[in-house]
Amino acid sequence: MVMTTTAAQIEGWLEAVKDPEIPVISIKELGILQSVDVDGDVVTVNIIPTYSGCPAMYAIKEDITAALAARQITNPNIKIHNAPAWTTDMISESGREKMHAYGIAPPVARGHAVACPLCHSKNTEVISQFGSTACKALYRCLDCAEPFDHFKCHAPIL
Repeated sequence: MVMTTTAAQIEGWLEAVKDPEIPVISIKELGILQSVDVDGDVVTVNIIPTYSGCPAMYAIKEDITAALAARQITNPNIKIHNAPAWTTDMISESGREKMHAYGIAPPVARGHAVACPLCHSKNTEVISQFGSTACKALYRCLDCAEPFDHFKCHAPIL
């Protein structure tokens, strides 16, 4: 049986799949979801990790499978690719806004101050390069004294 569902429809459904480490941002907004292909009754979902060996990829694959099963798409072919290399430039503007509202400072260009997601002060300091996950660093605001996660800037090595 040939599927009548389009890749665009499936991509829309996958907006419901959130990153397990930042549950307010979808895998599409984060830039993990690269593409969806439909060939007859075969659905292929192409994703990339935020970094090599990211343990969240297993949970993301399961969440994609569950989201598609809810739409009667069984046995999707979910492929994890290592190229293109994921960078923080792939995070959408809406994803950055959701990250900030959730209390995580989104990535900023190197050399720019990290703003506190709570009081918006740029008077901040890094406490540790290792935050609650490998993708984040732990910061503290020197004005409101609150600690917060900062999503590290990640660019591919050329």
